[in-house]
Amino acid sequence: MNIEKINTSIQSQKNQLLQHSLYEKVKTIDDLHTFLENHVFAVWDFMSLLKALQNKLTCTTTPWLPIGNPEIRYLINEIVVAEETDIAFNGTRQSHFEMYIDAMEQCGAKTTPIHDFLINVKATQNIFVSIKQSDLHPNVKAFLDFTFRVIEEGKAHKIAAAFTFGREDLIPNMFTEILKNFQNNFPETDLSKLIYYFERHIELDTDEHGPMAMQMVIELCGNSEQKWKEVEEVSVQALEKRIGLWNAIEEQMEMRLEMV
Repeated sequence: MNIEKINTSIQSQKNQLLQHSLYEKVKTIDDLHTFLENHVFAVWDFMSLLKALQNKLTCTTTPWLPIGNPEIRYLINEIVVAEETDIAFNGTRQSHFEMYIDAMEQCGAKTTPIHDFLINVKATQNIFVSIKQSDLHPNVKAFLDFTFRVIEEGKAHKIAAAFTFGREDLIPNMFTEILKNFQNNFPETDLSKLIYYFERHIELDTDEHGPMAMQMVIELCGNSEQKWKEVEEVSVQALEKRIGLWNAIEEQMEMRLEMV
């Protein structure tokens, strides 16, 4: 088992995502808002996958001790720096989640649901309770639940699989398609921060984070057939959940049209 084998195993799911009918249905500003207001939860929980990897692969407690493989420490820390403190649209430092929130506000999308959800997370101190209590679409709940189940299990190679094949490896292609539609369909709306966010992701994921994440998986699995098998299983599941998220967004767009 290796990266090439896993890429072959998940090709069907990747094709479903890259050819999903959702992209063509983002035709109005309301459609865009529906997309952003759901997708922001994926932007947020991605950070938890990232920090879970950092906690597993580096020393984040005191007294400090040199943990694990220095090469893996470097890979994850490099990704953390960019994702948590990147250069924002106005030249300041922000996490990609905060950049996304700013972009949502600029184009008029609602940020109250994600903020209320995070307030509830702090209050319950239990992510699974917060997910269950939320008013999110069942597919969005399933998406979040899967992420945090993988994190809770605590196996670094599985977390890396969800991070790499379920997210980083797909972002450039998916967001390129979305960007084309945004630029064509919303010329009158100020989407400068959103376009900057997407272009920044494409730049980082294609040139840096994608290859780094792949290398991290290789280092974590080594010659263990069991780990490679588990990486394959998690990768397929992560992509299925992403397809479910896209289906949920599309369903909400169609429901809104029926109500008009």
